[in-house]
Amino acid sequence: MDIKTLISSDHEVLGGQPVFAGTRVPVESLFDHLEAGVSLDEFLDDFPTVTKEQAIGVLDMANKVLSSKNIEQLYAAVA
Repeated sequence: MDIKTLISSDHEVLGGQPVFAGTRVPVESLFDHLEAGVSLDEFLDDFPTVTKEQAIGVLDMANKVLSSKNIEQLYAAVA
C-alpha cells in the first residue's frame, strides 16, 4: 500500500501532524492506544474514520522500517 493512501500531512490539518489519510486522526494516536493496551478493534471503534486497512498498513510500514537491515539510516534521520 502506498504511504500517501495511508498518511497525509497538511499544515492546515492539525498543524501538519501526520494523520491517517482522509481523516483528522493523528497516526500517533494508534501507537498511543496500542501502548496503553487498547486493541486494534477498540482503536477502530474509537476512530471510525480510520479503516482497518489503513491501521494495518501503518503498522506494517512501521514494522518494515524498524526491522530494516539499514537501521543506521533511521538513526541518522531522527538524530
